[in-house]
Order: sequence, then structure tokens, then C-alpha cells
Amino acid sequence: MASRSHRLRQDDKRYVWHPFTQMQSWLHECHPIIEHGKGSTLIDVDGRRYLDGISSLWVTVHGHRKGAIDRAIRAQLGKIAHTTFLGLSHPLAIELAKALVRITPQGLAKVFYSDNGSTAVEIALKMAFQYWQQRGGAFARKRRFIALEEAYHGDTLGAVSVGGIDLFHQLYRPLLFPIWRVPSPYRAPWDRSRRLDPLKRLESLLKRHHDQVAGLIVEPLMQAAAGMLPSPPGFLKAVRSLCSQYDVLLILDEVATGFGRTGTMFACEQEGVAPDLLCLAKGLTGGYLPLAATLATQQIFDGFCAPYEEKKAFFHGHSYTANPLACAAALANLQCFQREQTLRRLQPKIALLRRELEALRSLPHVGDIRQVGFMVGIEMMRDPARGEPYPYEAKTGIRTILEARRRGLIIRPLGDVIVLMPPLSISQRDIVRMVRIVGDSITAATE
Repeated sequence: MASRSHRLRQDDKRYVWHPFTQMQSWLHECHPIIEHGKGSTLIDVDGRRYLDGISSLWVTVHGHRKGAIDRAIRAQLGKIAHTTFLGLSHPLAIELAKALVRITPQGLAKVFYSDNGSTAVEIALKMAFQYWQQRGGAFARKRRFIALEEAYHGDTLGAVSVGGIDLFHQLYRPLLFPIWRVPSPYRAPWDRSRRLDPLKRLESLLKRHHDQVAGLIVEPLMQAAAGMLPSPPGFLKAVRSLCSQYDVLLILDEVATGFGRTGTMFACEQEGVAPDLLCLAKGLTGGYLPLAATLATQQIFDGFCAPYEEKKAFFHGHSYTANPLACAAALANLQCFQREQTLRRLQPKIALLRRELEALRSLPHVGDIRQVGFMVGIEMMRDPARGEPYPYEAKTGIRTILEARRRGLIIRPLGDVIVLMPPLSISQRDIVRMVRIVGDSITAATE
């Protein structure tokens, strides 16, 4: 008789289509089927234990089965699991909006809920566009957006339009709206292509076309999906200054960088920048349930307040907007940050992670290690001295994470960049173990 795990794998291969996965390869591989979790540990149906090195795709904050969040969801289940947010409200959504306005940068005043990072970005783009259209006159010409090369803002078509990673986005170009794109300063040290100063290019573009630009969108401090590329110090602050100077709305995508990942609650805090629109998701619920928020300034909100007959409402919404269970998880998540002093306790872990990563720089096929807080990219190269990458078909990143899996660590690559983004609650002992497994796995995959 076939084991339960065998039956599940067969049914998975027969019925399921996985995201960002080459399914022809998947059909011939044996992958873990995760059934349990506790803290930083994942446990599959065969009882094998793995360290969660990527926070279950960058979402888990305080670990799996966090008691305070579990209890908050159970308590809400005793009341109601869902109620529409169209024309109604509920207490937890109100409390969460108030809490988010209090902890996000000054000037953000209103919270619009949705389901995930892509929708948070879509909403910000639509708000920015509609805001200028409703101001009318010459402002109605402000219909275009500016984004960085190598940007990633999600997978729905508006978010893809402002994305800039060819592997993910190029195929869909005929479906997308046109934008202006400027070179990204978020680059690996050996990449000398397009070395013109991005800020000068941006300022030149704004001088010529600011009257047509509705907004500029950027990932603060780290372009995550591009391969964990950090920004130069001062870049974000300079972008904020240019947007203010040329009357362009600044949209910050903190879907990946928010909720402590960079060492502060939000990455933009580190340069004292307040956006006009802020996109949040992933860690918002501590990694429990889908929930996103787009925060806007009072000025933007006021642009949508008008007599009914003017039809200036923001005609956008989702069936599960502000789901009460998700809001309960998010409130409990924020309370954990405050009660447990998560950010203060994170600082020595960031320092330990940096020290442990230094040992990997001596590996012959490690070209670069990039770290901002608890966000890490380890780039493997065939010849680091010459900046020569591995060919795509070599699947070096995939081979490395499979080696790590055999050693009890779940991670996921971005091409040949190994990503580490563990839960903020990970122990110092597990940080050491995680990095050493990565080093052993890189060595095994590149021998």
C-alpha cells in the first residue's frame, strides 16, 4: 500500500500548478509537503524537520504557531469570519487602520485594504492616476509613471507595467501601459553597465516631463526580487526631494521591506523619508493570512471626497477586503512587535548574521554578499574575478537549494542568488546553523 506522502505527491503532480515553477522539472522531483510548523521550523508529512530560511516566502515574522496570533484568530472565529467592507465596517479594521497610521511615516492618514502586495501596488497606481485626473485642468496630463530598471512590484498587469525584470515581465509587454524607466542604482559591484548617474537621469526626465508624471514608484533600500540589490546611501532621500520639487507623487513599495526586515519597522525610516502612498503586505499579518494595505496622505484622500453626483469615488475593491480574521492577525502581530521589543532584540541578530556571512566570502564561487538587516542575497558566479555568471541552464541556484534541503534548510534562489530572509524570531544558534548549511550547500553545488 502506498504511503500517505506518496499519495499526496502523486495527487500534487496530477492536479496542482505551482507558482514560479517550471512544472516539467517539478513532475520529476520529490519535494517536501509541509504539514506542521513551530517557531523557525517546518515539518513535512514524513516528519522531516527543516529550518525556514526564507520566512515562507518573506512573510513569517514572529515564527510559526505564534501563540498570541493563534489566540487572536481563534477569538475572532468565535465572532465572525468575514463580512463585506463595502458599505460596512468592523472594529478590527478600524483599530488596525489607526495602528498603521500611528507607526508609519508622518503624513500618511488613510488606509485602504486589499489582499496582497500586487493589489496594494495596483491600488496605489490607480489612486495616483485618478487623483490627478480629478484635479483637472493641466493636472489631467499627469498620466505616466516612472519606475526603476530591475524593479519588481507584483504580478498583476498594473504592477507588471512598473516592473523591470525581463525574465518575469518581458513576455507581457504588449499588455502593459507605457512608463518611463530610469537606471537603477541598486547594482552588484561588478555590474558597470549604464553607469550614468540615475539621479541625474531622473532629474533630467522630471525637468522635461514632470507635467505628465503622476507618480514614481520605488522599493526603498533593497530591490528584493532583482537579487537583493541594496541602494546607495542617500538615494531614497534624493528621490523624495525630486518628487516634492516637481510635484510628483512618491509611491513606496514596502511589501518586502516592511515590518522589520531591514532592521527598522519600515525601510524608509532609515533615510527619514515619508511617501505620498505606501504599499504594505507580506509581514502585515505576521505571515498568517493574506492582507495588504495602501496608505495615503490626507491630501490624496481629500481629492476623492466630492458630491455624489461628481462620481469621484475610488471605484476599487475586493471581496475579502479587510477580512476580520486577517485584521485580527495583523493587530496581534503589531502588538507582538511592541510587547516583545522585536526590533531592539533583532539588532544583535543582524550583527551576528553579518559576521557569519563573512566566512562565505572566501568560497571560490561566491561573487558577492549583500545584506540589509535580515535581507540577504548571496550571488554565485562561475568566475567572480571576471564577473562571469553561470549559464542559466546550469541551474546552479536550484542545485544549491536542493543541497540545503538535504541538510535541513528551506531556502529559495533568485536565479543564482541565494536568498536568506529568516523569521525575525530565529534564534542566534539557528542563524549560525543556517549560514553554515548555505556554505556547505554552495560548495557541494559548485564543485
